[in-house]
Amino acid sequence: MKTASKIYTAIIFVFLFAPIAVLLVFSFNEGKSLSVFTGFSLKWYRELLRDTDTLQALKNTIILAFSATAISTVMGTAAAVGINRLRSRWYKAAMNTVTNIPMTNPDIITGISLMLMFVFVGRLFGASTSLNFWTMLIAHVTFCLPYVILQVLPKLQQMDKSLPEAAMDLGCTPLKAFLKVELPEIMPGIVTGAIMAFTLSLDDFVISYFTAGNGFTTLPIRIYGMTKKTVTPKMYALATIIFFVTLTLLLLNNVVDNDGVKKEKKETGKVKRVAMIVLAVIIALIGSVGIFAGRKETVTLNVYNWGEYISDGSEGTFDTIREFEKWYEETYGVKMVVNYDTYTSNEDMYNKISSGAVSYDVIIPSDYMIARMADEGMLEELDFDNIPNYSNIDENFRGLYYDKDNRYSVPYAYGIIGIIYNANVVDETDTGGWDLMWNEKYSGDILQFNNSRDTFGTAMYKLGLDVNSTDKEVWETARAELLTQRPLCYGQVMDEIFNLMESGEASIGAYYAGDYFTMADNQAGDVDLQFYYPERTNFYIDAMCIPKGSQNKELAEIFINYMLSEEPAIANAEYTYYASPNRIVYENETYLEDMGEDVIEVLYPEIENFSELYNTYAYRNLDTDMLDYINTLWETVKIN
Repeated sequence: MKTASKIYTAIIFVFLFAPIAVLLVFSFNEGKSLSVFTGFSLKWYRELLRDTDTLQALKNTIILAFSATAISTVMGTAAAVGINRLRSRWYKAAMNTVTNIPMTNPDIITGISLMLMFVFVGRLFGASTSLNFWTMLIAHVTFCLPYVILQVLPKLQQMDKSLPEAAMDLGCTPLKAFLKVELPEIMPGIVTGAIMAFTLSLDDFVISYFTAGNGFTTLPIRIYGMTKKTVTPKMYALATIIFFVTLTLLLLNNVVDNDGVKKEKKETGKVKRVAMIVLAVIIALIGSVGIFAGRKETVTLNVYNWGEYISDGSEGTFDTIREFEKWYEETYGVKMVVNYDTYTSNEDMYNKISSGAVSYDVIIPSDYMIARMADEGMLEELDFDNIPNYSNIDENFRGLYYDKDNRYSVPYAYGIIGIIYNANVVDETDTGGWDLMWNEKYSGDILQFNNSRDTFGTAMYKLGLDVNSTDKEVWETARAELLTQRPLCYGQVMDEIFNLMESGEASIGAYYAGDYFTMADNQAGDVDLQFYYPERTNFYIDAMCIPKGSQNKELAEIFINYMLSEEPAIANAEYTYYASPNRIVYENETYLEDMGEDVIEVLYPEIENFSELYNTYAYRNLDTDMLDYINTLWETVKIN
């Protein structure tokens, strides 16, 4: 029986720590692959130290966590003392119930509720934006408070109530009795509550995501923004450092606790440690106030883009944002600060901007979302006198359906959906069309999109149906086709396709052309990833726009013009592996040589009538009723 319990315990520990072990190992991987170890290297630790955005996000996270911990610890301790002194059992029960609500409430409900409250209050007082550092701090204090209260309250209940009374009988004031008698008794609970509050704040993503404002990105939000492509091993390196720092602190704490000193000295040591924590928090708060106060003296631009969709200086690449700040200061003699935030979908971006919670100066949505936002009056008309580099945009990318009069947008990148396959598994004679994704020969090796438009698109392109049809029978036909494919699929994925295709766990999947090259770079030795475009497929364009409510429209136009200039335009095209509509890019000999002939052939297929094909096959924004109907069909496909 003892042997069985030991085996069971060992299995539990393996289950808990195996993922961390994998993370530690691959933080030292020489290659980018997150599934194949190609050799030991400290490369990603060096990359981490050069990644100023990630380090800034880490700094923001620590400042926020310390600030929230300090405030929630003081407020939570005071609240616990107040609850403990209530004489009415009914009041105590009511207060305990209220305390438990934030803990039992799902984070997403708490996050949305707080965001709506902040937006309401902001609009009530006429603020241009409702979300900022302070709203996020209030949100963190809100969900940290209950944990502090529930750690301190039991210590108060365990304490002999006659002790503070005896102290006051001996001449102490109520405050002095609390500080000299009660505080040392409940200190373990306060310290535990503070540690829990700090950990919860450090780790939080959901509530932070809904209450974050411009220019203050925490580490969880930054990592989430990277998932448009793949999380690079430098994040593994950061996680490894955090893990070992935490482990070291735990070991030191155990050494101190096991030291054979007297209890009184231990308590004194704990009080000193808490005092030092409070001092550190005060310094952090002063520093954070200084950061935001300092920014008021600079010109600020707020940019909102997809994650991993700009050359960011990693691995020695061109750092677009930092270089723009430097260029602006040299050109205009004014210090420039760019608050650069990321989103993971058009819908996330739309919801945040339409809510009025935040205000951005430049956004980069996809074509159908541009059409929607323009129709709803959410975009500013551009002054092209401030964007002379617009002349570099190819004529094929002007006057398209989403912006027929070229009033609201400047194309940034474009792509075409194709099919990626492992040539070591898939017979080349089976390739060429969408039929490959329905081929029973490769049952269990096929990956399908995990979003409604792209999934239905694969079936509709295969059957020759209109992907923008408003006829429900057309969508029912596509649904039936998808149900025949469902048993053949390994799974429905988005970013998970990277690891699955790179490792050879799956052999066929439709995805975006630019991302194919990222997978090919990281593929395992026994995998040979190839790519082709079916005859009918989706063309998509992402373009730079200025939303209504921009605080500095002219500055935003200067930024857009800078993005179209040679160095940043080429650097961004090389980094993202997406095709550029900018002639300066695709006519540049150095760019063509660096990318290689094979890459250029895939990114820039010779299409004489591009605009015609784009206007025919690209997804368009459908009305709300139609989208709701499609989503209902989509859920039935997923369930089956």
